[in-house]
Amino acid sequence: MVPPELKRVMHMSEERTTAAGGMETAYGFRRVGAGEKQGLVDEVFHKVAGRYDLMNDLMSGGMHRLWKDAMVAWLNPPRRPGWSVLDVAGGTGDIAFRIVEASGRNAHATVLDINGSMLAVGRDRAEKRGLADHVEFVEANAEELPFADASFDAYTIAFGIRNVPRIEVALREAHRVLKPGGRFLCLEFSEVEMPLLDKFYEAWSFRAIPRIGEAVAGDGEPYRYLVESIAKFPNQRNFAAIISRAGFDRVTWRNYSGGIAALHSGWKL
Repeated sequence: MVPPELKRVMHMSEERTTAAGGMETAYGFRRVGAGEKQGLVDEVFHKVAGRYDLMNDLMSGGMHRLWKDAMVAWLNPPRRPGWSVLDVAGGTGDIAFRIVEASGRNAHATVLDINGSMLAVGRDRAEKRGLADHVEFVEANAEELPFADASFDAYTIAFGIRNVPRIEVALREAHRVLKPGGRFLCLEFSEVEMPLLDKFYEAWSFRAIPRIGEAVAGDGEPYRYLVESIAKFPNQRNFAAIISRAGFDRVTWRNYSGGIAALHSGWKL
C-alpha cells in the first residue's frame, strides 16, 4: 500500500501551477475560499516565527544560508549613503541584515511583513546586532504597499512570494514602488531539474520534514503546508513569465542546488 504522502509526491508534477492565479485559493494542496488563504498563512507563521531559521534549515538542509548570501552578492548593494531596499516578507531581518552589512552599513533597509510575530523577532535581532538605525520594520500587506511610487532602489523577497495569495498584485506593487532602474530579486523554492535529486527531495519534503517539524516544534502541520506550497508554486520559466507580465524587463533566473531554489531577477527600466 502506498502511503498518502508518497501518493502526493507521485502527483507533484500535476499539482504545480502554471500561473500565479492558481495560488490565490491554494492552501498547500487544499482549495480554500477567496480571501481565506491569508489568515491561514498568517497562523502558520505565528506558529513558526521563533523557529524560522530552523524551518528554513529543515526545508533546505541548511543551504538557505548560502542561497541568501548569493542573493545579496548578486544584488551587490553599493557602499554609499542614500541607497534603499525594501525587503518584503522578511520579518526576521535575515536578508535585510545581510544587505546592510554588505553595503558597509550605508544602505537603509525597510523590512515589510504582514505577520507581527515575525517582525517582533526581527526587531529584537536588529537591536542585538546594533542595526536598529539601519533597518526599520513595517507591518503591512505585500499586495498593498504603504509607500509612494518610486521609493526604493531595490526590492527583495526570499521564500515569501508563494505565501502571497495574489502574486500578480504583489509583483505590480513591487514594480510601482521601485525607482526607474530599480532591481527586483526573488529567492524561492522551485522545481528541481536534476534527475534523481528531484525524487529524493520530494520524498524528503513530504515524508521527513513534517515529522521532524512535529518532533522539534511540536506541530507538523505548518511544515506540511510549506512543502505543499512549494509543490504548487509555478516553476522557474512560468514564474519568470509572471514577473515579466508585471512590467519588469530583463527577467532571468539562477538555479541553486539543482533547482531546489531559484533566484529570479528583473529590472524596472
